[in-house]
Amino acid sequence: MINETSAVAFRQNLGEMLNQVQYRHDSILINKDGKPVAALVDAQLFARIRRMQARFDSLAQRVEAGFAATPEAGGLAEIDTAVADARAGR
Repeated sequence: MINETSAVAFRQNLGEMLNQVQYRHDSILINKDGKPVAALVDAQLFARIRRMQARFDSLAQRVEAGFAATPEAGGLAEIDTAVADARAGR
């Protein structure tokens, strides 16, 4: 479950919130001035997120290398065509 709290309430209830994350595997979204600024998540989930980020970065580098010789305008045109095809259901 994802709970939301203010930064002030987070500081005041840090121990309780750590227990929620550790034992109930909840996540806590921390807001400051009504805007989300951070999240407290289970350490296993954080490790998984880091692995996914590393895989995404690797894939992005491979895609970038694969299209390095393609002029930007040509690449953007290909993307526009693919989006239009997908929206048309092709």
